[in-house]
Order: sequence, then structure tokens, then C-alpha cells
Amino acid sequence: MPHTNTDAAGLEFLAANIKHAIFIYEVEAKQFTYLNHAFEQAFKLTAQSVIAPVALLDMVHPDDQQYVTETCRKLLEENGSKEMEFRVTLPEQEERWICLTPFLLNNALNAPGKQRVIGYVEDITASKQYNDYLKKFGNKKNSILHILAHDLAGPLAMIKSISGLLSEEVKSYGSSDLDHLIGLIERTSEHGVSLIKSLIDTEFLETTGVDLIKRRADIVARFDEIMEQYQQSEGEIAKTFRFFCASKEIYIAFDDIKLVQAVNNLISNAIKFTPKGGVITVSLEEREQTVLIKVEDNGVGIPEKYHDTLFDKFTNARRPGLDGEPTTGLGMSIIKTIVDWHKGQIWFESKENAGTSFYIELPKE
Repeated sequence: MPHTNTDAAGLEFLAANIKHAIFIYEVEAKQFTYLNHAFEQAFKLTAQSVIAPVALLDMVHPDDQQYVTETCRKLLEENGSKEMEFRVTLPEQEERWICLTPFLLNNALNAPGKQRVIGYVEDITASKQYNDYLKKFGNKKNSILHILAHDLAGPLAMIKSISGLLSEEVKSYGSSDLDHLIGLIERTSEHGVSLIKSLIDTEFLETTGVDLIKRRADIVARFDEIMEQYQQSEGEIAKTFRFFCASKEIYIAFDDIKLVQAVNNLISNAIKFTPKGGVITVSLEEREQTVLIKVEDNGVGIPEKYHDTLFDKFTNARRPGLDGEPTTGLGMSIIKTIVDWHKGQIWFESKENAGTSFYIELPKE
């Protein structure tokens, strides 16, 4: 259906009155040909001062400029849409987060041989701060769950084991009341271990039951949050936790809820198979196109016979922890699934009685 002058007037009216900042950019001329009033308000600039994109690029946070430039380059090469989130510094030195959604128009809508980008900009500072606040405490909650699971499951499993031995010892007494009490202790401790296992499994499975939502965020800050909780519990867990990263900030696109849960599970496994006094180290390394996550322990290691099947669903590599902590064998397959969703890679190195190192390599975008 052909467009009429009425259609154009209606679209112009909408663009002039909508809250979203809207723009049109001519690629060949390297200039903006349209900016609505909301755009001027969002960036506190006049339309005349941002005809060329250099003025806007200068407002982008220095650590985000390469990301914005590279994403725009890919937009032009791939003829699609590339939503991007980045920080800008407004004229009053106020730092804001914005989400830019550009669309490259094809030749059917343009003059032959010309490229035009249209799009809109949203200020997402408030929602990002709110989500970061919720995720910060969500990450702490998940870390505490894993810590409690270790603190509770170990003693309960030991009580169950001791009650089983005690039951054999008192059989000669021929006391039905004593047998009943010992049986009650054994069943109650077993039920407690089962509840803890179910709680952790349910928490992890619920994480994978929702769609992947990748947002650009500081992965260093996320890891700081979870490692702080483990470090505060070193006395109770009787292990030392270390966190290393050469960069103060590393911004990548990732689903921080799912990824943090995956790393939490790797740390939880390290706790299970590292004896008291051991060291568990988490590190981040920023590379040119990727970020490398490493979770390392000096525990008992993984027997070589389990190496090939470790990431299988319901793998035969499942083992109880050193203190009797339960496992289903699902954890590693779910962790690999989460890494796959991020288009990353996961592998490990392990030797019996010499510790284990898990590696997760994720693309920055």
C-alpha cells in the first residue's frame, strides 16, 4: 500500500510528541537529517550542534567508545539492527545509561546506493540501577544458599552415617524404643539432606527455565558481590576464597542471573571437593575479544575416568562431597548449557589429589 501525505504527517506528529528520542542518519553524508525534540532534551543539545555524529561520540564514556564504534560498524556490514547499551556523559557531567536501537533501511526504502539509519534512544539509567540493586541482593542470596547447603548438608549427612553405625551397635540390646529413636534420627537427617538438595536444585533449574536476557553490564562488579559473601564465610567453611582481576571494570553482554548461578555452582562444587584449609580462587582475565573466567581449587580433583562424561546430563561422574554433601549430576550439564547460550566455551583441567580448574570463555558482545 503506498504511503500518503497524511501518513507522513501522522508519523511526523508522532515523532514530535513521543517521549522516545528519535533520529535519522544519512550514512553517505555522515550527518543527522532529523532529530526530534525528545532527542534534544535527552542529550541537552540542540539539533544544529549534533548534525555530525562526532559531537555525540564525544559524549560516550571513554571505556564504551570502542564498543559503540564496533557495533555501528557491524550494523552497516550486516544490514540489520544492533541494540546497544552504553554510558554517556551529559554537558553537566552527569553520567547516564542509554539504550540505542538503530535500524539500517534497505534500498527499497532509500534512494539507490544510499544507506540510512533510523532509530530511537531510551534513558535506562533508573531501570538499570533498580535491576542492579535487585540482582546484587539476589546474587548474595544465591551465594548464601550454597554456603548454607554446605554448612548444613555436611553435618546432617554425618549424623545419618553415625546413626546407621549406632543402629548396628545397639541391636544386641533388643530395645525397640532405642531402635525407634535411632531410626528417627537417621530418617530425619536423611530428610534434611534431601530438602537441602531439592532447594539448591530447584533454585538452579528455575534459573534455566526462563529466557536468556543478555544485558551489557560490569562482570567484575557481579563477581565482587558473590565473592564477598564467600570471603565473609571463610571461618564457617574452613576454606580460603580469593578473587583476582587486573581490570577494575569489564563490560560485556551477558545474562548475569544465569551466569552468576553457573559460577556459584562451580564454587559450590569446589567447596564440596576441597578439604578444610584449602584455597578456592576465582579470576577474570580480559582478552581482546573475550573474557576468561577461571574457578580453581586445590582439592581432591576429578578422576580421569569421569573426564569425558562430566558435562553429560545425569552423568556417572556425580559423587557426594567430602562431607557427604549430595549431588544429582545435573549441575555440570546445566552450567554447560548456560555457557552455550552465551556462545561461550567451557572446559576443565584436573588431576587427582592436585585440584581442578574450570575455564569459561565468553565473547564480549
